[in-house]
Amino acid sequence: MKDDYGQLISSLAQVNKKKIVLLVLDGLGDTDNEGKGTALQIARTPNMDKLAQKAALGLAHPVFPGITPGSGPGHLGLFGYDPVMYQIGRGVLSALGLEFKLRKEDVAARLNFCTLDGDGKVEDRRAGRISSDKNHELIEKIKKNLQPGDVEVFLETESEHRALLVLRGEDLDDRVGDTDPQQTGKKPMDPARAPYDSSKTAKIARDIFNQVQEILKDESPANMILSRGFAQLPDWPSFHERYKLNPVAVAGYPMYRGIARLLGMEVFSEPKAPNDIISETVNAIEKHDFVFAHFKDPDKTGENGDIQEKIKAIEAMDEALPPLIEQQPDVLIITGDHSTPAPLAAHSWHPVPVLFKAPGLRGPFLDSFDEIAALKGELSIISSKEIMTLAMAHAGKMAKFGA
Repeated sequence: MKDDYGQLISSLAQVNKKKIVLLVLDGLGDTDNEGKGTALQIARTPNMDKLAQKAALGLAHPVFPGITPGSGPGHLGLFGYDPVMYQIGRGVLSALGLEFKLRKEDVAARLNFCTLDGDGKVEDRRAGRISSDKNHELIEKIKKNLQPGDVEVFLETESEHRALLVLRGEDLDDRVGDTDPQQTGKKPMDPARAPYDSSKTAKIARDIFNQVQEILKDESPANMILSRGFAQLPDWPSFHERYKLNPVAVAGYPMYRGIARLLGMEVFSEPKAPNDIISETVNAIEKHDFVFAHFKDPDKTGENGDIQEKIKAIEAMDEALPPLIEQQPDVLIITGDHSTPAPLAAHSWHPVPVLFKAPGLRGPFLDSFDEIAALKGELSIISSKEIMTLAMAHAGKMAKFGA
């Protein structure tokens, strides 16, 4: 795999003492909610709006126009890794997020506990977002009753309805189909369907899931699991190798800690609430020149189809921002990894608003931070993978290219 863009950035990157903060409001982007405006337009965000008056605004496509990204590609794009070139199944991210000691030959998958109706169709892909305690109880029940055959099976609770599956054995591969149909009213898919029908690992996964359905048949609401993102550990250039930065992550959820660790970032702390995220980001930037901070709630509320709660989540983060603004990082980026419009209750292809506060800007400067204002901003419409290059340039961390 040859990454000319990444190699160019690496060759030009240089070290100085300037600081970069990337604050990701997961699922930030939105649609107009039947003419009422986007969540960012409706939300009261005086701190972000004030930042916008001296910042570059724009919209970013996480992958390409019209492509709906998962959280993995969305974040990889923000970190400057082409998400089409650097593809990774979600299982590896979950494993690294939980600090599971993943081996090169292991195969990992992200699981969702779900609810099946009487016809075996998915009624709720997240089983009502069961508690992590209930998740752990169900994981222990599966482990106690599962007959794994000639492979080792590791199961761990992630959070709420999310869990991790790792298979360990000889001659395993990640050619296993997702079982999650990504919508209700359909039965879980066969992991060993074509083109995965020649994979021994896919057939092992089929047997495991059949057993799990029997083990959980009397449970409610979580009476089955769905799988996504079977993958093995890749060998990629680290964030430090690419940018010569000393990066850390402030991330409360395992998935996002996993993305950070995959790229060699240290996890500084694991807060979930806005005030704690900002406080820990301020602490982290004292000794590090790059901080990735993650806030999950806009995505979670968007997936629940709850525009009012999404608005509240955005407002809560805005209210928490002043300590970070007072810290005056040399480059401050506020954006999302993808859009999660409440009317769709799912990730979408809509470009994500970007606020880019840095030296060397030229305007026009706008009065508010939202998708509509962003259309008029200095950044215009860009690819997410270009954000890190711009951050490096505005921080004086990129040498001139060519003579």
